Amino acid sequence: MNKILPGILILVILFVTFAVFEEVNKFDPKQKRLQCQEKTITFEKIDFEHPIWETNNLIETNNFIIKSNIEYSKLMPSHLINILTVEQADETLNKVLNTYIKYDIPNDKKLLIDYYIYENDKEDKGKKGPKSKLYAGYLLFEFKLDNKLVYKIQTDYMNIDAKDIEERMDCAIKSFLSIK
Repeated sequence: MNKILPGILILVILFVTFAVFEEVNKFDPKQKRLQCQEKTITFEKIDFEHPIWETNNLIETNNFIIKSNIEYSKLMPSHLINILTVEQADETLNKVLNTYIKYDIPNDKKLLIDYYIYENDKEDKGKKGPKSKLYAGYLLFEFKLDNKLVYKIQTDYMNIDAKDIEERMDCAIKSFLSIK
């Protein structure tokens, strides 16, 4: 009996320690880590199994590829179609990325920045409620290394004239680079 009691006590302590550690390290995708994320609705997904710091330096050393798309509204007249093309969006993103490039060091590994811009289709009957019609659209960024998702962020843009898209792109890149 004297030998069993310390074993049980050790197991209880280990269990409590593990539970506390798990709770402290839990990631909430709706939690706002940066001030720019508080401006609009922003969601994140971080894959802790892949080394994000390895991918961060791929942006800082100019080793990335951009893949992009724009989904214009279909059920209502598109405001975005006459304002922004994929090429213009890529140009804007490259302008943002250039502010984060520190060195130009060739690397065989390339970070894929796969993003698209979605124009909110307010005539879509599948919208969840009136709040879903408040934003002009959203940007969804996926950062991939070796075809594996490392980080994903979705952030709304509010202006139908797309004037805040550059700011939201900057927030997405800044959010990604802030994870070390």
